Amino acid sequence: MNVRKALIPVLLAYMLFIYACAYIILPEGIELESTNAKNLGWSGFVTNVGKSEAGDLHVDITIRNDTADWSAMRAADGRPAVLTSSGKSTNCDTVFLGTGGHRLAPGFQMRGYITGTTAEPETQLIYVECSGVEATAGSTITIEYIYFSGELDYYHQENNKATGTMELNLDEVVTDLTYPVGESIEGLIEPADTKITAISDNVISLLATQRTDTGLEFTWQNYNPTEFPLKTHIGNPPVIGDDGIIYGIFEIMDLASVPLTPAKASVEWNTEVKVPQNVKGLYILLSVESKNMRNYVSHAVDITDK
Repeated sequence: MNVRKALIPVLLAYMLFIYACAYIILPEGIELESTNAKNLGWSGFVTNVGKSEAGDLHVDITIRNDTADWSAMRAADGRPAVLTSSGKSTNCDTVFLGTGGHRLAPGFQMRGYITGTTAEPETQLIYVECSGVEATAGSTITIEYIYFSGELDYYHQENNKATGTMELNLDEVVTDLTYPVGESIEGLIEPADTKITAISDNVISLLATQRTDTGLEFTWQNYNPTEFPLKTHIGNPPVIGDDGIIYGIFEIMDLASVPLTPAKASVEWNTEVKVPQNVKGLYILLSVESKNMRNYVSHAVDITDK
């Protein structure tokens, strides 16, 4: 049997399927550029040890993504932090540790995120509180966490799930951290005028960034080179700045309204994010629908001049 001839109908069927769906899907086995960086999980830094308003031990924490990839993390479900002090272990049930659902760029570090609603956002700082105990010399806090690295696939949101344990020495308080870039990675950060290839070879561009009374307004453009009208989803992209807080409530990107782009044409639309006027050094944590439907690739876009 001539294998080459046998493959031709299969390839033709595959190409017809692609054009019928108007989405170009990379075949299995074609991956993004790999990196030689080592996955060290997530790191934590104690930035303050004090008391809560109720008199409990309060520990402020900064987390850094050392996974060598874009990653979201949170404290393990149903697992308290554990304070070890004077040879005794105590469970700490108040644990706010995570990225708020967002994927953070590798080497970036943060100390909080936004919760609540778009109309009434609230800042959630990262910390642990332990009731009824004191931190003596040599005390540590241990926190179990889970994380998800790489692209976000809506249909398989727990892809690349991993676990880790963060042990924090309360004697080692760090006060000179710089946000949001903790460890610089060559080629990671993209200029604001970068044209980003999206699903079906569509091209996403950031045309303008404006400061408003409440934050930032972005003007986006999508160019569709195909023969079919389609949508390219980017959601309402959050930002992170020099205070180490991710601004913008996490939601799956296709929940946000985006216009249909006609065949071989462009459309523009705006998104907004609430950010305090005094926060500078900003980067957009942009997730772009890429490769196939509801699969999102992340980009760190430099708007530090805004």
